[in-house]
Amino acid sequence: MMIQMVGSFAEFERAMIRECTSAGLAQARSEGRLGGGRRKLDAKKRLEIAERVLSGRKSGAEMARLYNISEPTVSRIVAAYRQTRRTHESQP
Repeated sequence: MMIQMVGSFAEFERAMIRECTSAGLAQARSEGRLGGGRRKLDAKKRLEIAERVLSGRKSGAEMARLYNISEPTVSRIVAAYRQTRRTHESQP
């Protein structure tokens, strides 16, 4: 019987956590955020990373170490920069 009581409390606690998480996500969406953590780099730093990697002055690994981010993050930044640059070049 004691184990059933402990189990019931655990279920109740899990339901409360789920409810609080859902409420927090709903509030974030209403404020225009989609979830996840805050960005570690501002737009200026992201632009600097992309330009240095694309110009060949620094490697992706060097920029990752310099800004304390992962190499895949550098790759995503460079890919996004290339995509926006292509979009701007194709517009008249």
